[in-house]
Amino acid sequence: MSFTIAELADALGLHAEGDLSVTISAVAEPAQAGAGDLALAMKPDFAAQLSDGQAVAAMMWADADWSSYGLRAALLAPRPRYAMSGLSAMMDSGPGYPTGIHHSAIIHPEADLAENVSVGPLTVIEAGAKIGAGSVIGPSCYIATSATLGANAILHTGVRLMHRVAIGDRFIAHPGAVVGADGFSFVTPEPSNAEQVRETLGDAGEAKAQSYARIHSLGAVTIGDDVELGANACIDRGTVRDTQIGNGCKFDNLAQIGHNVVIGNDCLICAQVGIAGSSRIGNNVVLGGQTGVSDNIFIGDNVITGGATKVLSNVPAGRVMLGYPAMKMDTQLDIYKQLRRLPRVIADVASLKKAVSKTDPSD
Repeated sequence: MSFTIAELADALGLHAEGDLSVTISAVAEPAQAGAGDLALAMKPDFAAQLSDGQAVAAMMWADADWSSYGLRAALLAPRPRYAMSGLSAMMDSGPGYPTGIHHSAIIHPEADLAENVSVGPLTVIEAGAKIGAGSVIGPSCYIATSATLGANAILHTGVRLMHRVAIGDRFIAHPGAVVGADGFSFVTPEPSNAEQVRETLGDAGEAKAQSYARIHSLGAVTIGDDVELGANACIDRGTVRDTQIGNGCKFDNLAQIGHNVVIGNDCLICAQVGIAGSSRIGNNVVLGGQTGVSDNIFIGDNVITGGATKVLSNVPAGRVMLGYPAMKMDTQLDIYKQLRRLPRVIADVASLKKAVSKTDPSD
């Protein structure tokens, strides 16, 4: 797979300069780039490494003096990282799953597979499942009864779509992802000490041993278009109504989305984020890695949380949050600065106390 600089520029909508006939067969970091690679010299620090490699062409920032680096050609991008999205798509040869239906796949006669669906070895597709045109189902996947998957989806190895989940077009799920497992929902015959702690914020009352009764998950999961789910990420089904994920959401590895959660459009859910049951997340929200969201709260549109933030109460739209408990990032950073000053303040107080204690009362 190779492209000329002219072809890349045309496909990506970028301005190109130099010898546009230069052919590119791969991309590489500047120091490791060979003569047939497009060096990703997307900012001056990266461009400084071009002399360590052999690239004759590079993708650079819009006003880069590309010829000063000894290159024959350059793609000039106003936003190189965004251009990288289209470039990487052109250069990606894919996972290499074979086309067609593998002979070891088990597909129920009442499953409905549209045109050009590929199914890998040892995959099971149950009765009533519907798979959209052009979708690729990798090895050892499971698609349960009456699950629906839209067109042009990719399920990598070991993905599980449980019964009655409904997923839109262009869905991507990485290895081990699970959509539609039962929610974590249990109850005791009498109010438990955990419920007492929640009510009183600290007082557990008299501990009483009780067994937990299971609340079954009668809902399912509904997911919009253009959603991507990371490796071993999980989205639980709803208790009565469906758990809902909007269009364009991207989930990193090991994200956990609880039962009845509703997430809006174009949200970015980073690694190890946990969202507890029945919480509602607005549109264009970014939850940094290891963010925890308590149950039954609301996070407004365009909220951003820093890594390891623990959200315990509602967050208005547009806030940037950090810490445990979550508070506005600038407030949290100010508190952190004050905490760093505490040892010095304590030492100053101790010194003052010592000076006062030595003062002669008769003076």
